Amino acid sequence: MSFIPLKPIPIKDRNSMIYLQYGQVDVIDGAFVLVDKNGIRTHIPVGSVACIMLEPGTRVSHAAVKLAATVGTLLVWVGEAGVRMYAAGQPGGARSDKLLYQAKLALDESLRLKVVRKMFELRFGEEPPQRRSVDQLRGIEGARVRKTYELLAKQHGVKWRGRRYDPKDWSAGDITNQCISAATSCLYGITEAAILAAGYAPAIGFLHTGKPLSFVYDIADILKFETVVPVAFQIAASEPRSPDREVRIACRDQFRSQKVLKRLIPLIEEILAAGEIEPPPAPEDAQPPAIPEPDTMADAGHRG
Repeated sequence: MSFIPLKPIPIKDRNSMIYLQYGQVDVIDGAFVLVDKNGIRTHIPVGSVACIMLEPGTRVSHAAVKLAATVGTLLVWVGEAGVRMYAAGQPGGARSDKLLYQAKLALDESLRLKVVRKMFELRFGEEPPQRRSVDQLRGIEGARVRKTYELLAKQHGVKWRGRRYDPKDWSAGDITNQCISAATSCLYGITEAAILAAGYAPAIGFLHTGKPLSFVYDIADILKFETVVPVAFQIAASEPRSPDREVRIACRDQFRSQKVLKRLIPLIEEILAAGEIEPPPAPEDAQPPAIPEPDTMADAGHRG
């Protein structure tokens, strides 16, 4: 019997995400499945999903992790209702050329400012004021964000006391803040999957820093007020019984209708291109791999 290699589906053509809870995630008879306590199997189309969110109550086998990595699906371990992200298993891994390119842009202050200015322009639809530092642009951005929250609350008839939440106790926030947290968590998941698929590092940010997902926050912030935040306010206004579940479904549907995954990788490349430099070449004395990697059929950051 001849072996037919897997051909991963590019991120832009995948469904956005699936949430799993209360069961063993395993590979049985070649299929990626969730087995609950009663032994009922739920088949998961792992190769056609960008990321799988694993909630409390899930256990994952070695075979399942291996298959997810092989097909380039990001596994993300999240908290109750998906509002905290504890860990993620890379579906591919950063390419050295793109990682060095990203790091060079982040470490050079003049290049970093160009990237941050591009982020500002894409987020607000206008060029930022001239001769402003990154810190000054962050202050302008913060004021606009607070105003946007207020306008959305007024538009949807929602009582708003500001963005307030306790990351250690999700239920402590009001319904609106719970909906926003759940919505942004959805966006963070698919954004991290796109960054890894493109070959970059989630931790090397430009506005955000010091976190494992700094670059994820940078990219997601550009899209969140045109995507998931209005959805969160809309659902909060309906006084939902299960805000996290309703937000997830609405975000999934919106990601599909607005083709968010298809937009993410070109958006990442456009932002980094604002630095106006080429990816640095490898040193001439660098040693190539002893065993060459096969050409991949998937995205640039996917392991062959």
